[in-house]
Formats: sequence, structure tokens, C-alpha cells
Amino acid sequence: MVFLTGPRQAGKTTLASAVAARVPGAQMFNWDVLADRRVLLAQSWVPTAPLLVFDELHKMKDWRHWLKGVFDGRAPGQSILVTGSARLDAFRQAGESLAGRYYSWHLLPVTVSELVTSTGATPQEALTRLLQRGGFPEPLLAEDAADAQRWRQLYLEGLIRDDILELSRIAEVRAMRLFVEMLRERVGSPLSLASIARDLQVSPTTLARYLEILETLHVVFVVRPFHHNVARSLLKEPKIYFHDTGLVSGGDGPRFENACATMLHAAVQARRDAEGVDARLQYIRDKDGREIDFAVCEGGAPVRLVECKWADPSVPAYLAAMAVRFPGASTTLLVRHLRQREQRGPVAVESAAEWLAETGGMSLR
Repeated sequence: MVFLTGPRQAGKTTLASAVAARVPGAQMFNWDVLADRRVLLAQSWVPTAPLLVFDELHKMKDWRHWLKGVFDGRAPGQSILVTGSARLDAFRQAGESLAGRYYSWHLLPVTVSELVTSTGATPQEALTRLLQRGGFPEPLLAEDAADAQRWRQLYLEGLIRDDILELSRIAEVRAMRLFVEMLRERVGSPLSLASIARDLQVSPTTLARYLEILETLHVVFVVRPFHHNVARSLLKEPKIYFHDTGLVSGGDGPRFENACATMLHAAVQARRDAEGVDARLQYIRDKDGREIDFAVCEGGAPVRLVECKWADPSVPAYLAAMAVRFPGASTTLLVRHLRQREQRGPVAVESAAEWLAETGGMSLR
């Protein structure tokens, strides 16, 4: 089996339909469709179908036990694709074990490389569009910017009302909504949960649980500081980024950094899903507050260092020093508005749009 997960409205059902259309005899069933639900409950699909697609299956009561039986009793060679909202990630962690029966694949927002490939846009046009609209298909492809903004407002309201309510209590929804608003203004900065907890008048433990829920539902993703000691890295302040760049407040700089983060995160996740590589997106910060935005790490060591700048092409001294400290890592300064690419010692100064288009979401080394 393959579990296709990711943010709500990232295109999972559309992708699953396209996959099913390419497999003769495949059958697709959506739990939200009454006729499909009857087939699922009766297990009356064609037994010899080469591919079964189950959409929104996590809404079925005791779906894990049901799916385990279906998988174990399937016809020889029959494949199963299970899709659903990000809640599939949360609910699969408990109950009936499906270990050894599936691979996980994450469908994340559109990248510069994907937009260039699919539409023929230039890298600069693609990045500009993604910075304006975010990477979710509907607002990205909307003709009117107002339509995109309306979608985003309804999307966030729906997440808080439906998905978050399933993992928390009604009384917590207001605090969760305020927490999301505060996070929108703190993108790219080390996050002090203790400080925000005081402002919201909740405990840091409660706020940590809120953050875990937002991460599980693919509203945000967490980038933790790099440290050779894993336990210490978990204790230090993380940075938070939104899967939807359009939700970021604070101007061009934070939005640009968030967009770069989403695409690096997608590349790292693709490495994990496709190749089983222990890849992680982290950042580097020393005791004096000097920082490098991103460190792509594999096997516990950085393989790529990335710093993001809106217009300043000068190489920060700390970035150059870390490039020397980690000679096995490629070091890149990504500049949104750059006249000319350069190689300054161990640091490559690159146009962000061109570099993001060339990486293709997979080439991290």
C-alpha cells in the first residue's frame, strides 16, 4: 500500500484519480460518496482489480483494523492507494498496526521547479507567483487575486473548525486561532513557546501540544537547530514555517524565506519518501546569535547550507566560516533580486528563482 498524505486541498484526490486513470481496471472509492461507502462496507469491489484507491478512508470508524484485513486478504499483485487529509498522519499512529504494509508519500505545495515544468513560466515568474499566491493549487491558479484571498480565509477557518476540533476541544479553538495568528508574524525567528504561552495565558505544555497538532495537520512545519547531540537540538528553540506561504505576515523578507523553506522541506521529504534517506531540514545558530537559515542534513551532518537574502548579495562572515567548517557541504547564498551569480570562495551566490527551478525538489547535494 501507499498512504498519500499532506495538507488539505494540496491535490491528493486529483493525483489519485490521475494515477487510477493510468491503470486499466483500477477502482476508486471515496468514503464521502454514499454509493462508494456502501461498496467499501460490503467490500464488493471487483476482486481482481489491479489497483484499489480509498479516498478519505480515515473517516471510517476503526478504519485501521478494516484496512489491515483488506490488505492481508487482497488478490495476489493487487495494489492499494489510501488518500486522505493530514489527519491520516495523526490517526495512523495509534491502534491496529499497519507496520510493514505501506509506504508513505507526502504531497506538498507546488514548487518553483514544478510550476516552471508544468506551465512554461520562467523561474522569476514562477517564484513571483508563488510569493504572491502560495503553493496550493486553487489560489495559485486563480485568475483573480481576490479569489485567492477568499480561498485562503475559508481554508484557514475550515482547518480550525473541522480538523483541529477533531484533535482538541471546543474550548481550545479560540486559543488555537490566536496562536496561529501569532505564528504568522514569527516566521523565520526562533520560537519561544514560554513567551507566547504567557501572552495567551496557557501553559507551555499546552502550547507545545497545539504546535504538535498544527504540525500533524500540515498547517506548519518545524525546523529545529542543528546539533551533533540530537537531544540538545530538540530542547533548543525551533523555527516555524507555514506550508501556505500566503499566510505569512511581516513583509517580503519573511515571505521569501518561508517560500524557500517550503521548497527545501519538499525536497527533503521527497528524499525520505522516495529513497528512505534520513534527511532533515534544520538551521544553525551559535551562542552569539549568528545564524544560517537552513542546513540540509543527512546522516547527522550538513550536506547543504542555505542562506536567504532579499537583495543583499554580500556573503555573511558566519556563512563563509561555516562553509569552511563543513567542507563536505555545498554552501549557497540565495538572493531574490540578484544581478549576476558568483562564486565567492566556498560560497555560491545564486539567483533564488533560477536555483530553486534547477534543484527540481530532489537534487540537494
